[in-house]
Amino acid sequence: MIPKPLRNLPIHVILIIAVVIFAFPVYFALIGSSWDAGTIGRGQMPLTLGPYLIENYTNALTAARGQRIIGHPVQVLLWNSLMMALAIAIGKIVISILSAYAIAFFRFPLRMFFFWMIFLTLMLPVEVRIAPTYKVMSDLGLINTFAGLTIPLMASATGTLLFRQFFLTIPDELVEAAKIDGAGPLRFFWSIALPLARTNIAALFVILFIYGWNQYLWPLLITTSRDMETIVIGIVKMMGTGEAQTDWNLIMSSTVLALLPPVLVVILMQQWFVKGLVQTEK
Repeated sequence: MIPKPLRNLPIHVILIIAVVIFAFPVYFALIGSSWDAGTIGRGQMPLTLGPYLIENYTNALTAARGQRIIGHPVQVLLWNSLMMALAIAIGKIVISILSAYAIAFFRFPLRMFFFWMIFLTLMLPVEVRIAPTYKVMSDLGLINTFAGLTIPLMASATGTLLFRQFFLTIPDELVEAAKIDGAGPLRFFWSIALPLARTNIAALFVILFIYGWNQYLWPLLITTSRDMETIVIGIVKMMGTGEAQTDWNLIMSSTVLALLPPVLVVILMQQWFVKGLVQTEK
C-alpha cells in the first residue's frame, strides 16, 4: 500500500508549480520596483533587489515623477480606490441583505416578481448599462464625485440571491420562537438573522472589496479630474504610448503598492472568508 505522504505528493507538486506561476509576476514587479528605469529599459535587470527600492516607493507615493512621465501621487490614488472599494462593498452588502430579508420573510404583493426582476439583472452585461447610467449621473451632477463613483455599483443581484438563499435555511421554528418572545421584524433581523449571516457577510465583503478595487471602466468614464482617479486608472495612465516613454520602475512600484490593500483584506479576513464559502456555520 502506498503511504499517504507519497499519495499526496503529486497534489503538492501541482500546487507548488501553480504558486510559482502565479507568484513570479508579483516577484518580478517587486524586483523591478527596486531598479532604475534605464536598467529595466536595457533588459539588464537581475532577479535580485536593487539599490533604488526606497527611492522608487517614496517617489511613487509622494510625486510619481519619472524621467519621461509625470503621474499623480499614488497615495491620493490609493485613498480614492480604498474609499471606493469600501463604499461599494459595504453598500452592496447593506442593500443586498435588506432586500433579501424582505423577500425571504415578508409576504407582500408581487414579492417574487420583484425578486425575479432583480435576478434578471444578472443577465445584463455592465456595458449595456454604462450609457444610461452615465447619463443619469451627469444629469444629477455627480461627475467627479465619490457618489458618482460608488452609487451606480452598489446594487447587487448576486448578493441579494445569496442572502435570500441563506435566509431560507433558517428554520421556521426559530422564527416562531422569536415571535413568541415578542421579537419584531427588526429585532429578529438584528439579533438573529444578522449574526447568523456574519460568515456570509465576511466572504462577500472580501469578494466585493476586490471587485470595487479593480474597477476600471466605470471610474474611467465618471472621472475627468486627476484628484478623483483610482489606482488602476493611475497606473494605466503612467504607461506611455511606446516603450521608450515608460518609466517601468515607477509603474512597478505603484503596482506593488496597489496590491497591498486587497492582500491585507484577504489575509485579515481569511478565516471568515473560508467559513463563509464552505458554509460551516449554517
